[in-house]
Amino acid sequence: MSTTTHLMTAEELIRLPRGQHRYELVKGELLTMSPSGGQHGAVTVYLTAPLATFVLANKLGIVFGAETGFILERNPDTVLAADISFIRKGRLETIPSTYLEIPPDLAVEVISPSESKPKVEKKTAQWLEFGTRAVWLVYAKTRTVEVRNSSGKNVLLTENDELTGDDVLGGFRISVRDIFG
Repeated sequence: MSTTTHLMTAEELIRLPRGQHRYELVKGELLTMSPSGGQHGAVTVYLTAPLATFVLANKLGIVFGAETGFILERNPDTVLAADISFIRKGRLETIPSTYLEIPPDLAVEVISPSESKPKVEKKTAQWLEFGTRAVWLVYAKTRTVEVRNSSGKNVLLTENDELTGDDVLGGFRISVRDIFG
């Protein structure tokens, strides 16, 4: 007996009902994710608010929220969503009602305690492989932020450090301590 696997497309994914789960696609395979916990949600907002304020005040581009999907490849489709993402001015003429078909310049992942290191590494590699310039990995449990750049530069920041936008968001600065409330 043979088994046939149906690979899902981005167009099918966006039509799934919203409810108790979030979804992503990796090479056409549907990944189901549970809703985030309270700490995860708070940390996401503690970083989103100052980041969005800075981007808007300086007219640098657009900051997107947690459930914004980015199509990173087609046939089979890969659609990922970061907890926070940013696309610099000039890369996106209009904001579509469907998934964005360009990678963000910055993807921020707030890491939940249940996420395994291999899963985090794989998703980080995917963002960078498909053109994201920087990924910030925010670890609430250890109160640290790991910055990964497409250049291969990796930096681990602690509560005593300052997170900066470097070449992706020049001028942006926030104390790592402030990200955790």
